Amino acid sequence: MSVLQARDLTISARLGGTVVTVIRSLSFDLEPGKIIGLVGESGAGKTMIGRAIAQVLPPGFAITAGSLLFGGDDLVTMAPDRRRALLGRAIAFIPQAPMTALNPVKTIGAQFDEHLSRLGQRGRQQRRERALAMLAASGLPRPEGLLAQYPHQLSGGMCQRVLIASAFASNPRLVIADEPTTALDATTHRQILRLIAAMQREHATAVIFITHDLRLAADLCDDIIVLYAGRPVESGPARAVLSAPAHPYARCLQLANPSMSAQRRALYVMPDQMPSLRQMQTMSGCSFAPRCPLAVEECRRNEPPAVSVAAGHVVACSRAAATPSIDVRESAPSMPDEAARNVLQVVNLAKRYGVGRGLFNEATTVAAVKDATFDIGENEFVALVGESGSGKSTVAKMLVGLERPSSGKILFNGDDLTEPALRNRSRVAASVQMIFQDPRSALNPRRRIASIVTQVMEAGHRHARWDERQKRSQQLLGEVGLAADFAARLPDHLSGGQRQRINIARALCIPPRLLIADEIVSGLDVSIQAQLLNLLARLRAELGFAMLFISHDLSVVRHLCSRVLVMYRGEIVEQGRTETVFGDPHHPHTRALVAATSPQA
Repeated sequence: MSVLQARDLTISARLGGTVVTVIRSLSFDLEPGKIIGLVGESGAGKTMIGRAIAQVLPPGFAITAGSLLFGGDDLVTMAPDRRRALLGRAIAFIPQAPMTALNPVKTIGAQFDEHLSRLGQRGRQQRRERALAMLAASGLPRPEGLLAQYPHQLSGGMCQRVLIASAFASNPRLVIADEPTTALDATTHRQILRLIAAMQREHATAVIFITHDLRLAADLCDDIIVLYAGRPVESGPARAVLSAPAHPYARCLQLANPSMSAQRRALYVMPDQMPSLRQMQTMSGCSFAPRCPLAVEECRRNEPPAVSVAAGHVVACSRAAATPSIDVRESAPSMPDEAARNVLQVVNLAKRYGVGRGLFNEATTVAAVKDATFDIGENEFVALVGESGSGKSTVAKMLVGLERPSSGKILFNGDDLTEPALRNRSRVAASVQMIFQDPRSALNPRRRIASIVTQVMEAGHRHARWDERQKRSQQLLGEVGLAADFAARLPDHLSGGQRQRINIARALCIPPRLLIADEIVSGLDVSIQAQLLNLLARLRAELGFAMLFISHDLSVVRHLCSRVLVMYRGEIVEQGRTETVFGDPHHPHTRALVAATSPQA
């Protein structure tokens, strides 16, 4: 018997007196010991399906048709107290953000004890032994000491392992993993996937794996369902969907992904974005038609039925036969030759933090960065890669003056930025701009976009009139591919990709010589990631700036950057041309990063 059967599941939302269908006629069978992937961009409905299983839909949303059979019993009509008894026991969840899912004021041991107590396990010592066994099974070192630690004392990857151990502690029949590897570095990312697969095999658990990455789902899952605007547009065996996608949307997602092995090519960018709930009220025909390169008038009039293209491989598209013809026509962004002169020279840069006093009252320090030496040439994009905690962001903060180096030099166009008596510091500072990882927290929610992108004119050029700033904001919005009416909007009215474009526009207000980009595409949909990567390549050609690009995604680095620096425990352990370093890595850590990024690693 299937662990979970969805039959014509339909979820609707009430929007201003109108009922809008959010999930339409979803059906699938999930067998014991199998993993099914739900793939699609933000807003496709992936997380909504997980919330429907737990019956924790947002206010105004409800299951209006269909069934969810768990072991033969319908979760939709099941009594609430009986359904609650299943959650956390027979049905477990691995959330996306581990740092927010764990209670910050309770130790890991206390949280595990509470969880096992709710599951009905009696005896504090028995609960402790079970917690230690699950933490050890998840690959965490020294689980006894870990029980006494708080979440903030652990890395993101360690917190995610704690949540996985907690999810499998009850030997559940079904686990729902919602983007569990988002924003993790390559090696931790691979470790988490291996851990989920190992736990799933050991417990014969069925898993629903939610992700925006088609390649990732194909690497882990047995079957895949590709969702668009709440409708399953393609489903089938994972390898078949990845190797020969039949729906234009799945093909576009495939082409939007940079590759570690294939010949470098431009990334496919889908126009516009997924329709909102309000737009879906008035739409007819195929919801993907406005973005589809194969759409004809018939697609805009009638919604296509689902048809079989191979054994177990189903697609909802009347143009599926033409899907392989979709390709990228633009050439790959060119990598500049070796620069004639350097914009930035970093020499023996180090940062040490005090961590208290030793036995004889001597100062104790820990080295976050050790003797980092590198340079960046004019118009050159250089990547800085490494695991979380390797020192990448600390280097970035020192370059822009947010941290003071303990030793070493930072030479920008010949000026030593570490020199306290540096003249024209404000002019130099304006020539080095930083784009932060989290676009939401980097933008003032109370300022209009026009004010945000020209803020440097307000701070450094007080004579700039408002009409001059308005004109400049229009130019900047055009450069990053946003319409002029965005100038009057607030950040909360924008998507994540649009906010990141605003961050880029703000950094370009006074044309910089050097950009520092810290994980700016981490966690974004592959379609938005493709837009931003193509945008950066175009702006480099048009405006001519250099960039230090910090990332954990080696395929993105290979696509965008001509040189790469590899950090490990505060040291730059390998550097060189990107193709050379990734093609023939010498340092063991570089080899581990490349192996973790390769399929089936």
